[in-house]
Amino acid sequence: MPTAEERAERIARIRQLPALLEECIAPLTEEQLDAVPPGEWTVRQNVHHLADAHMNAFVRCKLAICQEQPPVTPWEPDDWAVTVEARAVPVEYSLAILRGLHARWAALFESLDEAGFARTVMHPENGAVSVDDLLRIYAGHGEAHLKQISEALAVTGAMR
Repeated sequence: MPTAEERAERIARIRQLPALLEECIAPLTEEQLDAVPPGEWTVRQNVHHLADAHMNAFVRCKLAICQEQPPVTPWEPDDWAVTVEARAVPVEYSLAILRGLHARWAALFESLDEAGFARTVMHPENGAVSVDDLLRIYAGHGEAHLKQISEALAVTGAMR
């Protein structure tokens, strides 16, 4: 079980992600957003993926808190990343989602007591997943995609 300090640090990372992401991609051109590194998603797809994944995780947190071990449905990020809108719409759409979502998500996490963090959803492949697990996973998930974006920019020559 994480300490209160570890949780606070993870919540801070959740809260900070939208600003870090905006800072990372603000100077990019449309061409740079759509450059395709070998075997990777474009920056645009990464940004939209973060909104997709974090909306799903937020809903899972709410389900865990409001229901008794509700089942959740797996989703395939690679399938979502190739939909027409994920490859075409402005990144601002997902940045707006992430700004609001992460503010709400951080407030939700901060409102929980030990029992709230212990609540779970039932994933068909992973079994019981607690709200604490979701906080740990998604605090790191955003940072992993920031790193992936930076690496993609370096590979495609779009680095500032």
